[in-house]
Amino acid sequence: MFVRSLEEVENTDDDIQTENWRSKRIVLAREKVGFSVHETTLYAGTVNDFWYANHIEAVFVYEGEGELENKSTGEIHQLKPGTLYMLNEHDKHQVRPKTDIRTVCVFNPPVTGREVHDENGVYPLIVED
Repeated sequence: MFVRSLEEVENTDDDIQTENWRSKRIVLAREKVGFSVHETTLYAGTVNDFWYANHIEAVFVYEGEGELENKSTGEIHQLKPGTLYMLNEHDKHQVRPKTDIRTVCVFNPPVTGREVHDENGVYPLIVED
């Protein structure tokens, strides 16, 4: 059994903070369960371009409001508590929070925690041994 609280992750190497967002990595590749789980806050008024070319991500919004744009189609979706979106086609997307948005994100394959978004918003694929 595995149990970890957000308090245990806060202000550790698994708590990644940028100007636009903060991601607390609760489950990572080192746990060897085939996915990673993150609690991520996107800050109000920011514009966030992402493209997970090497990962599938599911995002559940549990607090806050904003917009999600599919960069390939221009389609815009409203984000609010109870909304889930999944980037199952490695979709290039932009998230524009109107308020701080708090989410739970699941990645497959799991991230290691060492990934950094490149200039295209992509995480490299890093595999744990």
